Amino acid sequence: MPEDWLSVVLRFALHLDLMILFGVPLFSIYALGPADRASARTSVVSRRNSRLAQASAVAGVVLSLWDIVAMAESMTGATTYTTLTGHVFNMILTGTAVGTAWMVRMVALATCLAMAVAWRRRADRKRIGLAAVGAIALATLAWSGHGAMDDGLRGTFHLVIDIAHLLAAGMWVGALVAFVLLSSARCADTAGAVQTLSRAASGFATIGTGIVGVLIATGVANYAFVVGPTLDTFATPYGWLLLGKLMLFAGMLVLAAGNRYRLSPRLAAAIRMGDYASAVRALRNSLRAEACVAVVILALVAWLGVLSPLPS
Repeated sequence: MPEDWLSVVLRFALHLDLMILFGVPLFSIYALGPADRASARTSVVSRRNSRLAQASAVAGVVLSLWDIVAMAESMTGATTYTTLTGHVFNMILTGTAVGTAWMVRMVALATCLAMAVAWRRRADRKRIGLAAVGAIALATLAWSGHGAMDDGLRGTFHLVIDIAHLLAAGMWVGALVAFVLLSSARCADTAGAVQTLSRAASGFATIGTGIVGVLIATGVANYAFVVGPTLDTFATPYGWLLLGKLMLFAGMLVLAAGNRYRLSPRLAAAIRMGDYASAVRALRNSLRAEACVAVVILALVAWLGVLSPLPS
């Protein structure tokens, strides 16, 4: 574990939390059709997804406050939080790009909470609002990683690519969380709920392919920006972790392909036959495995963010 383990833990928690805030409401928009959202059983799932997004906004505020305090302690070398002064925080917030990004994130999270209260009875509008503002909150994490290492036009391109990578990852993670909830034994307990799960899985196929394409393209571009056209970095701790991340990503692709080409069609066929319990269970287990791999990848991403990619 690195010396600045607290930074790694906070980065991991913020990435996971803000991806849920962005990805889960977005999933409800594109994967659940009007008929599905109108049904009583799916409305329960939609409300659960909405509450999860709201909880993520609250957690995002707490984690961001903790993060800025830990950042101030690290920058000043303070041994305790009590020795930090307002001047230190003012310097970070007004004098650094990461401080500006932090303030934008806090405004976005406060807006999410306000929309959750003001649009309590307007579910569709609330989902759209949470996804849109959640995207802004998630994008601010680009300024606390390697995406902010460059200046000028190169720095702008790097940040744009990093933000696209974050948003694509957020869509995938949010979809996995939503699918795990949708396929849970408690939710997928009726024929109608299972049909909704099947339609959502089939509808996600094309979007999922696009997400994978964006992740691969932006991942390669990020590597080129951070390291350049060299493989020397794989002789460093950064390179070892990156290799582990790539292997786990490949594992996620295998699981996702199995869901799309084997388990989703199997579920659709089982629904037509009226015996879908084993098909739902198989898809649920695969989705849970994929979600667990995604969590490990996010932990590696958080660790990579505090390491130097260059050989010492």
